[in-house]
Amino acid sequence: MEKRWMGWTTVAAIFFLSLTLAPVSAAAEKPVKLAYVEWSDAIASTHLVQAVIQEKLGRDCDIVPMKADEMWAAVADGSADAMVAAWLPSTHGDYYEKVKDRVVDLGPNLQGARIGLVVPAASEKVGSSGEDYIPINAISELKGKSGMFNGRIVGIDPEAGIMQRTKEAMETYGLENYELTAGSEHTMAAELSNAIRREKPVVVTGWRPHWMFALWKLRFLEDPEKIYGDEERINTIVRKGLKADMPAVYAFLDAFHWTPDDMARLMIRIQEEGGLFTYEKALRFMKEHPELVASWLP
Repeated sequence: MEKRWMGWTTVAAIFFLSLTLAPVSAAAEKPVKLAYVEWSDAIASTHLVQAVIQEKLGRDCDIVPMKADEMWAAVADGSADAMVAAWLPSTHGDYYEKVKDRVVDLGPNLQGARIGLVVPAASEKVGSSGEDYIPINAISELKGKSGMFNGRIVGIDPEAGIMQRTKEAMETYGLENYELTAGSEHTMAAELSNAIRREKPVVVTGWRPHWMFALWKLRFLEDPEKIYGDEERINTIVRKGLKADMPAVYAFLDAFHWTPDDMARLMIRIQEEGGLFTYEKALRFMKEHPELVASWLP
């Protein structure tokens, strides 16, 4: 009788332990989930982080494109583990204020970024002199010249922080005769390319780092009222509890940091084939910069 009791006790203990340990095992194998917006800088950084997590940390990593507000909400509610595309303090400042008590800010992964209104700095039309054909240097100088730009400022996704700043700039600088057209990064870059090719005036919402600054000669319009802020930084934001759940991933994300020049190299390479084979190009960047990658690893 005593042996039978000990047998049932052992079975019960094993059953209890299996129930207790199963969730822990499942959590250990859960893929890392990164949220991002399909802008060139976020595409480059997110694919690179995904590649490091999978190739160096040996953990599956899923990346999910979202709108900017959805990206912040996903990390705040824990449906995404992290993002490496938080433009602060200005561009995404409103989003950050709404969720700052529900996320963990690991600080900048890139410094020296900038947003604002951008115009071509020189003509690149075949046969042209290559001189500046847009005699405007500041946002305030756009007032009264809407006819030159067909009354349009070419924008990107309506939810993007730079679009909200541009609406403020239009009000502050009295640009009521302009329309801010929404679209995407792709449509904005296409209109910019077309205008440069035809030597037509155009003003777009732009940011740096971005591959278009390597492709064309561009300049930011001066913003004396600082509507777009000063220098921006791109921060890494993670969900609460990530450090306990995935310590190696947390340590890597905390250490991840690169320069605008590093990012520009990867962005340009991604553009070479129309955005195809992005993960493979991230792997190539890793192979070409082993010391930089090693500096991120715990």
